[in-house]
Amino acid sequence: MGCVTAEQQGAADVAGRRPRAAVIFNPTKQGVEALRAAVGAAEERQHFAPTLWIETEADDPGKGMAREAIEAGVDLVIAAGGDGTVRSVAAGLRGTGVPLGLVPIGTGNLFARNLEIPVSDQADAVVLAFAGLDRAVDVIVADVTRPDGSEETHVSLVMSGIGIDAAMISNTNPDLKKRVGWLAYVDAGLRALPASKPFRAVHRVDTGRHHRSKVSSILVANLGYLPGNIELIPDAEIDDGRLDVVVLAPRNLFGWLLIWRKVTWENRVLRKSALGRQFLDLTGGNRRSEIVYLRGRAVDLEIEGDAEEFEIDGDEFGLVTAARFTVDPAALIVRVPR
Repeated sequence: MGCVTAEQQGAADVAGRRPRAAVIFNPTKQGVEALRAAVGAAEERQHFAPTLWIETEADDPGKGMAREAIEAGVDLVIAAGGDGTVRSVAAGLRGTGVPLGLVPIGTGNLFARNLEIPVSDQADAVVLAFAGLDRAVDVIVADVTRPDGSEETHVSLVMSGIGIDAAMISNTNPDLKKRVGWLAYVDAGLRALPASKPFRAVHRVDTGRHHRSKVSSILVANLGYLPGNIELIPDAEIDDGRLDVVVLAPRNLFGWLLIWRKVTWENRVLRKSALGRQFLDLTGGNRRSEIVYLRGRAVDLEIEGDAEEFEIDGDEFGLVTAARFTVDPAALIVRVPR
């Protein structure tokens, strides 16, 4: 759905002009020289003009650089970094129609993993960025309200959350994350879970009725897979024009164990077969109150009481008191495997 061939920018190569790419990268990351070599080889093989290289800055991980690349008239923008860099570059490319290529560098790379982009082979990722398929994907737009009443707008490509998932991310040890990658989130989760407290929130999907619930976390997602091959939202599609909402409301430790069983056993194993789905229907596995799945084009959320932690695509984004999430369908073009 939404895929078209990218035959090396044939339409762009008019009047003798060769297409040109831009690479947006963090200069503090290792492997930049190898990246330059891989890009040079790809641009020569695909008959591209010399690439425009733009460094990110401490106060701008990519959005302004993406706009700079668009103003320069490039035909392809490559984000070389982790989910934070990719998300920021995507925010600048949203709605422009200019393809985004991904060269994963970092620990999470959830967006790249969900799109089956090679996360451990930089050279293959570069080739894919230049010669893959163009796929139109959805973008989540999050309008949040801070405790002081100020409002901000952010974009999300994978998943945004309010509650314990955000608290877990804010508690992640950055040094441990550099050493062991996504496993650092497990350490943070084990430390955050005992201290976590449910909060009361009012949420509504589209124009449906308001639900007042006591929850531990509310997640709004574009994709369903998490690190460790955990299938949190089996039916999530990146290009269906819908948001997938997960409400986590365990009443105790046993409730958390039921949620863990749901995402690691039922979602990944039982739901893959007709017999497994029939078993879940007979045993009530699809109707558990500890984890509730919803779907729509917009989600409104208001927190009753103290502000809660907020995260986007695995990065902490401070405290919020309310949020509205909407889907921007097919707003981003991404290079994916053929």
